[in-house]
Amino acid sequence: MSSRPSRRTLIACAAAALAAIFTASALAEATPILAGPWAPNQRGYGHARPSTVFNGGDPTGLVSDIHWATWGGAKAIGTGTSDYVGPTQSVASGTEESARIVAFHLGTCHGRRAYDAVEWYFPQHGNRFSAGTYIDPCTGTYFQGGRSQP
Repeated sequence: MSSRPSRRTLIACAAAALAAIFTASALAEATPILAGPWAPNQRGYGHARPSTVFNGGDPTGLVSDIHWATWGGAKAIGTGTSDYVGPTQSVASGTEESARIVAFHLGTCHGRRAYDAVEWYFPQHGNRFSAGTYIDPCTGTYFQGGRSQP
C-alpha cells in the first residue's frame, strides 16, 4: 500500500487552493459597499457609493443627493443634504443643510467587503469627524465616544 497521494488527490488539492486564493483576492479587490441594511425601510445600505442613505426613521437619519469624492480607500468621503437640528431645537424645527458623510472601518458584512462604520455631520456648525461616533450599519449599533449605545 502506497502512502503517496494519488494524482487525482493532488490535482483536487491544487484546484481547491487556487480557488481559495482567487476568492480571497477577489474579496480584497472588490469595490466595498456601505454595510447593511440592518432594518426594513432603509436606503443606500448594502450598496457601493449610494446617492441616498436613510436609516428608516426621522429626517435626521437621511442624507440625500450624496456626491462621493472618494470611495474604496480607508475612508469614503462625500457631501449631501441632511436635516440639521441644533442643540436647543426639536427635530420638527430642523433645516435641510449641506452635510459631510464619512464611511470607514473597512471590513466585511454578510460576507461582502464593506464599510462597517458611517457618520455624517455639519462642518459649517463646527462639527468634525470623530472615529468614535458612528453607526455600525452591519448590526445597527450606535457608538458614541467609541462605546456602543443602547
